[in-house]
This record gives sequence, C-alpha cells and structure tokens, in this order.
Amino acid sequence: MENIAFEGGDRPQVIFLDAVGTLFGVKGSVGEVYRELAQQFGVEVEAAVLDKAFYQSFKTAETPMAFPSATPAEIPRKEYEWWEKLAHHTFERAGVGDRFSNFPEFFAALYAHFATAQPWEIYPDVLPALKYWQSQGISLGILSNFDTRLYSVLSDLELSAFFTSVTISTEVGAAKPHPKIFQKALAQQGCPPEKAWHIGDSFKEDYEGAKALGIRAIWIKRS
Repeated sequence: MENIAFEGGDRPQVIFLDAVGTLFGVKGSVGEVYRELAQQFGVEVEAAVLDKAFYQSFKTAETPMAFPSATPAEIPRKEYEWWEKLAHHTFERAGVGDRFSNFPEFFAALYAHFATAQPWEIYPDVLPALKYWQSQGISLGILSNFDTRLYSVLSDLELSAFFTSVTISTEVGAAKPHPKIFQKALAQQGCPPEKAWHIGDSFKEDYEGAKALGIRAIWIKRS
C-alpha cells in the first residue's frame, strides 16, 4: 500500500480505506482465535476446521451486516445478534455446536475479545502509507462493512488519529457495494466522487462498489 502515490493533478481530496483485510487482519486465522477461546470453555476443535466453517457461514449469511430499519439505539443489539448467529452456525458446521455448556456465555467473551486489539495485527505497509498521506495533507476516512466495535479496535490499535471520518455499514443501514454507504462517506468528508479514492481488499465490495460511483478504486490483494 505504501507504493500507492499520486502526482500533480492526480492528488485526491480524501482517501477512504476499508478496515478488516485492508488495514489490519486477524492474527493467525479466525479459526485459531475461535479455537483458543473455545478451549477456555472446555470445547476442543481444530483451528482449520473452524476457519473453513467460519468463512462458509460468513459467505452464506442471510443478510449483510446492515440494519436499514434499526434505530441508533437498536444497532448494538442487532450487531451482537448478527454475530452470535454467525458464530453458532460456525461451530455447528464444525460439528461441535452442542458441546458448549453455555454458548451465550462463550459468545459474550468471544464478542468482547474482538472489540480489543488483541486478536488483530496491522499490516506492515499500513502505517508508512497513512503517515505519508497524512503528511501530504490528504484527508483519510474508514469505509467498512463492520460493526461499531470498530471504534474501539481503531483506538486500541492507535489508528484513530489518522482518520477524520469513520463510515460503518451497521450505522448507515447499507453495506458495500451499495451506493448509500459510499455516498454517506463522501458526505461526511464534503467531497465529490471524482476527488476521492477508495482502497480495499474486496473486488466486488470495494473496487466495483467505489468505481460505480465515480470514485477512483484501488484493489489491494492481501493473499
């Protein structure tokens, strides 16, 4: 990402960045983190099995992580329920869903864990790029299909100070590639599409979603 630069008239007013998978990712794998937490609750299962089950469950989730009819006060509960259902499906796919003596208690610990810096790691090229763009007077914004735990994660990872706006699908009520979330991010920055860039690791959600609105889209492949 540090190789993404600009010259002369190509200078953007704002650069939006996806969060998970672009700025930072899970240490090791989701399966490893789930396995470690499950062990603390007396459930043994291989990390690779959980990892596969998680991504299968995530891809087949009935609804995106966005709640268009929810009030602001309802959003935290909606987020929690969305992830609890996904986690339950993950452990069921892994064949151990019935081994927890108290799954709600386990999930509460799992959910809280992902609100901290502990399971996350910043990619090596991120800080040099953020510092460079910031030094050039470019506004930076987060544009993410995540939930409101993102605020605490950004703070714990010491990334918050780089960003002047954070746009999250659960708060907007629409998830990338829906145009509404990009429009909300642009409005927060007071920036027209042609003056903005968006960088993300999903070709469909980030690249195609941004490009459809006339935002310069940059697809970054992390794996």
